[in-house]
Amino acid sequence: MPSTTKRSAALLAAATASALLLAGCGAQQADAPGASDGAAAEPTTIQVAAVTSPMTDVVEAAGEAIGDGFEIELVEVSDYVTANTLLNDGEIDANFSQHVPYMEGFNAANDGTLTGVQPVYNFVIAFYSKTLDDIADLPTGGTVAIPDDASNTGRALKLLASEGVIELDPAVDPYEATVDDIASNPKELEFLQIPISSLNTAYEEADLVFQWPSHISALGLNPEDDGLITELDDTFALHVVVREEDADSEATAALIEAFTSDEVREVIESNETIEVAF
Repeated sequence: MPSTTKRSAALLAAATASALLLAGCGAQQADAPGASDGAAAEPTTIQVAAVTSPMTDVVEAAGEAIGDGFEIELVEVSDYVTANTLLNDGEIDANFSQHVPYMEGFNAANDGTLTGVQPVYNFVIAFYSKTLDDIADLPTGGTVAIPDDASNTGRALKLLASEGVIELDPAVDPYEATVDDIASNPKELEFLQIPISSLNTAYEEADLVFQWPSHISALGLNPEDDGLITELDDTFALHVVVREEDADSEATAALIEAFTSDEVREVIESNETIEVAF
């Protein structure tokens, strides 16, 4: 039967030696002793890293749907860089934790060979405030916390520009904008750039905070009810990601089928902050 098992990233060090023997999608091949004598072969295990719900929920649903001959092992990690580093180093087989622009930034900075093979869901992004009920009330000299990675920096600034809070240099692709590309900042806002995983902490102090729904939910907030300004852009759909060398493997094909299954669709449709992207 298809199944999903879980493993903490802390356990991966002990498993690295065996993981490096993987084939196909880097997955553990299952030619068990005696298989040639008619004994049933063990399924190929595909290790997939994810950071938090609903990403982890989707991986588990894909594990229920994975085809015969394969099983998915959920590897829970604490941050997005770890998910990519483990994959790029061949210690896991795939991850489900990012959009392609973020992955491309990792590749550029780390000589990575990661590739997105299947969009799975889009999600609503938003700016939140502990003290404001309307973006128009953002004070002069206020602080705005945004992610420190390039792709999400551009996304945050583009959203602020679309609401007229700032203006970006028209010569710059807004998806690639940095704080240095802010052409007009009439409220003289101060921008704090910090990792996505730390933005919830900034919510307590900053006037405005950009955050993913999967993280802000820990504070009991969601974009539909609490976002001052929101955006859904399929440029940032979350993807199943593997190494380029494994993109056409049988294991990757099995992953794509599992992550576009009815079981995964049901998980996505039960969450108001995300929508199906396949």
